[in-house]
Amino acid sequence: MSDMPDAPTLDAVIAHRFSRRDLMRGSLAAALAAGVTPQAVAAHADASPFDFPELAAGVDEHLHVAEGYEVKLLLRWGDPLFADAPAFDPRKQSAEGQERQFGYNNDFVGFIPLDPSGQRGLLVVNHEYTNAELMFPGLDAADRKGVIAALTPAQVAVEMAAHGGSVVEIVREAAGWRPVVGSPYTRRITAQTPIDLTGPAAGHPRLVTEADPSGRRVLGMINNCSGGVTPWGTWLSGEENINYYFGGALPTGHPEAGNAKAMGLGSLQYAWSRFHPRFDLAQTPNEPNRFGWVVEIDPFDPGSTPKKRTALGRFKHEGAAGARSLDGRYVVYLGDDERFQHVYRFVSAGRVQAERGANADLLDFGTLSVARFEPDGTGRWLPLVHGANGLDAANGFASQADVLIETRRAAKRLGATPMDRPEDIEANPRTGRVYVMLTNNVKRAADQEEPANPRGPNAFGHVIEIAPDGTDHGAETFRWEVLVRCGDPSKPEVRASFSALTTENGWFGMPDNCTFDGRGRLWIATDGNNRRATGRADGIWAVETEGPRRGTARHFLRVPVGAEMCGPCFTPDDETFFVAVQHPGEPDEEGALGSYEKPSTRWPDFSPDWPPRPSVVAVQRTGGGRIG
Repeated sequence: MSDMPDAPTLDAVIAHRFSRRDLMRGSLAAALAAGVTPQAVAAHADASPFDFPELAAGVDEHLHVAEGYEVKLLLRWGDPLFADAPAFDPRKQSAEGQERQFGYNNDFVGFIPLDPSGQRGLLVVNHEYTNAELMFPGLDAADRKGVIAALTPAQVAVEMAAHGGSVVEIVREAAGWRPVVGSPYTRRITAQTPIDLTGPAAGHPRLVTEADPSGRRVLGMINNCSGGVTPWGTWLSGEENINYYFGGALPTGHPEAGNAKAMGLGSLQYAWSRFHPRFDLAQTPNEPNRFGWVVEIDPFDPGSTPKKRTALGRFKHEGAAGARSLDGRYVVYLGDDERFQHVYRFVSAGRVQAERGANADLLDFGTLSVARFEPDGTGRWLPLVHGANGLDAANGFASQADVLIETRRAAKRLGATPMDRPEDIEANPRTGRVYVMLTNNVKRAADQEEPANPRGPNAFGHVIEIAPDGTDHGAETFRWEVLVRCGDPSKPEVRASFSALTTENGWFGMPDNCTFDGRGRLWIATDGNNRRATGRADGIWAVETEGPRRGTARHFLRVPVGAEMCGPCFTPDDETFFVAVQHPGEPDEEGALGSYEKPSTRWPDFSPDWPPRPSVVAVQRTGGGRIG
């Protein structure tokens, strides 16, 4: 990235842009830049809109929530979903059983009400990846190559069945929420489920394989991270780190070599290619092009075929959260979760219709764009359209399909801003402002700092706020500023920028996913906090975005050691907060192996003979009422 132009520091940009308008809207960073003391800001600050007692930061084997709230397990890896599903037995696993049970490493969680009261609904959950060394006995977590070599065909089949996603009906009763086992809506999607490829890249020769001469049907979805729920009640699920699954090597000089390198192929983490030729690059070089898409699933019809919507581009998708433009088109915000990758936006050609079926193919037609963040706090969406701005045959893009299959290369061709791991991107339904979670980038050098990525290296991440021009998500231009630079504010070398009202428990690092409650308040989930990095576990923090307390964070929930916090989602009445606890038991920073025999925690069952189990939990206020 040495060709990136020098740029002023973020503080210089803030000082340049400071005005009375900034102070009136409550930007604490702007106030500090103008010499206003934190005490003066605090004296005029309104009471926090968050009324929960702040949780103490820390790390241990348990899940903790703020006083006055309670957490109940809703779904654990292996829990039966169908009436004929076997009871979970970690030492007697089978692919057939796992296909009827809740999958592994739950990430995105979406709730779709089934009745006006919101007391019944469908929970849609991504199962991102598997930790074989935590799932099966006898594997050495420290020896990745050894794990890959030791796995049996039956164990690989279990892994493939544990990927994908789950649709589960849940109901709220006096004792709390419970899954409806055997509901007619129940569905498991796995790495073997038939899925259609649709949109501009469908049927292209680069998607054709011997098993699928049409280039329009692929088996499975893998490494599905975050996602979104559309206004017409479908579930969008983003495929992320697909490179981990492909072994072997492309033949010398193969035309897909550059594409494979751009997607990181060659960093094998799974044994699948030992038993399934479609994951062996030497045998099926086009198979990776069939992954890395956003998948649309109809949770109301378990017999429907999911669709990979190629119009939304191929890269390492973190999420696919949406909003509507002022003229009614659907807008999907997308992050490519890798260092120096980009922020994207898809705008449908058609408008969202009231009749549900009329939106069935809405996401097959529209314009995918990539963001350029200018130093003066403005920005522009650059359309990724074949034939424009060098996206043509002379530069290796013979069609729109090529642009979408190699979205990363197309984005760089247009001069998009390389970001610090863009993960979840969500629009506030109340204000229309959009929040970009940038997790970290320790590979950014000091001389690569720029206003939108103001620290090099960036160990703790930051959050950018985008204001679409005219409050229109379909606008070509926007304004932006950094909401917070994450990390410990007490350490000057970190250059964190939380509000001075944030306590020692309130700051965090590595923002990952986010959501908004019904009052438009921002809640952030993290990935990467631990004893060494921050002295605290991952969890949920509530962050204020308005008024004199803007940039103030408050700690609400923390996960067990080794786990990541995922999938924050509220019910429409704000009385339940669903969160996903992913990969509990992974190695912590004090030497735990993170294996089946010696996990860093055995949460949630705490049985000496059982491994830790990724789970979705429901958080509610003790005695009832709205969260927060």
